[in-house]
Amino acid sequence: MSIFLPYRPNVGIALFNSAGLVFTGRSHSAGPEVVLPGFDWQMPQGGIDLDEDIVAAARRELAEETGVTEAAFLAATEEWWSYDFPPYDGPPHRLCAFRGQRQRWVAFRLTGDEEAIDIGRPNGDEPPEFAEWRWCPLAETPNLIVPFKRPVYEKVVAAFARYAA
Repeated sequence: MSIFLPYRPNVGIALFNSAGLVFTGRSHSAGPEVVLPGFDWQMPQGGIDLDEDIVAAARRELAEETGVTEAAFLAATEEWWSYDFPPYDGPPHRLCAFRGQRQRWVAFRLTGDEEAIDIGRPNGDEPPEFAEWRWCPLAETPNLIVPFKRPVYEKVVAAFARYAA
């Protein structure tokens, strides 16, 4: 990725259950967001508009990717954390216009029934984001994610550890 390309504004979501575990989904590869075997689990995330409220954007992305609409707001990071996409030479993709992603993260606690989780829904105009999902200890998430996102996930663990099991 060119250092002259902008970062895409993005929100990441840590959805905790009542036991303090966090939602993780097995992700599909999408353009420059290369997914490597064994490092294909991640938390929900998605693009936001520059003037969009971060919590509203997180709720929208959470609903789009998981079907969850009943969740209590816990916290949001104030800082933006960035990661660069790895080199990509695949077919054109909407993310190719960006160097990587610049994220703020939001933590929610699931307040509705776990049965409401539906990862098979289309994600807007895109196919579903996840092939399967599970609850996971937050501290384990950096080891499940592709290496280029790992430093951001380590910051998420530190920021939201108080909500984890």
